[in-house]
Amino acid sequence: MGQLEGKVAFITGIARGQGRSHALTLAREGANIIGLDLCGKPSTTNYAGSTVDDLQETIRLIKETGQQIHAEVADVRDAAQVQAVFDRGLQEFGRVDIVLPNAGICSGAKTWLLTPEEWAEMIDINLNGVFHTIRAAIPTMIEQGEGGSIVFTGSTEALKGAENISSYSASKHGVTGLMTSLARELGQYNIRVNSVNPTCVDTHMINNDFVYGLFRPDLEKPTRADVEDAFTGTHILPVPWIEPKDVSNAILYLVTEPGRYITATALPIDAGFIVKS
Repeated sequence: MGQLEGKVAFITGIARGQGRSHALTLAREGANIIGLDLCGKPSTTNYAGSTVDDLQETIRLIKETGQQIHAEVADVRDAAQVQAVFDRGLQEFGRVDIVLPNAGICSGAKTWLLTPEEWAEMIDINLNGVFHTIRAAIPTMIEQGEGGSIVFTGSTEALKGAENISSYSASKHGVTGLMTSLARELGQYNIRVNSVNPTCVDTHMINNDFVYGLFRPDLEKPTRADVEDAFTGTHILPVPWIEPKDVSNAILYLVTEPGRYITATALPIDAGFIVKS
């Protein structure tokens, strides 16, 4: 039996990248999955959004593990949509034990050059969407009376600032504040609340022209190969970025028995990024 046999996880941003990795990692340990994804491109990002085909691939991969999944297209900015997906998943599986508010975007510019629309969309997805996710699931977790675990997806930029991505950093700092506050509120119910805070993860969020340009502003159109040394230079360990599974494995630790006394913790998975920089 897996470490999560009989458990149910509610995960946003599930169609690809970290969300898919987290879902697969938990499913391989026995969890059933409730999930959602926008399956579209937010208007202020400059990289391709996830697709319905991506979501269908996640569903296929989860079922391949032998576990079940209830997944739908929905927008975390819309509280009613998030609640509806959760409620339908709850009806199917009957419980929820783990919540991973993972959906997020990254974009930016010098702070004074950001448009109000760019700022608002960042906060609406990366912070308001997180609130909508936990708000949908927490009442059920409390009512069950069996504890549980919530793990927010933060960032190294949730623990420090960075130029050119102030809106992203602000949204993730907000996630840290929400996490620590919620841990205080839910401890009495034996519900633990933490965040994982990775350095750059090898997904669409960093593999795009905007991020490449941040690391190699000296080049007109830098490629992945052009930026690898620059990425590596931000870390103590000699790696340019980490893989989604590295974050997923940390989440697995936090939501299973080995992490049973960890709460209100912002866990860096950063190859030494914060210390070095």
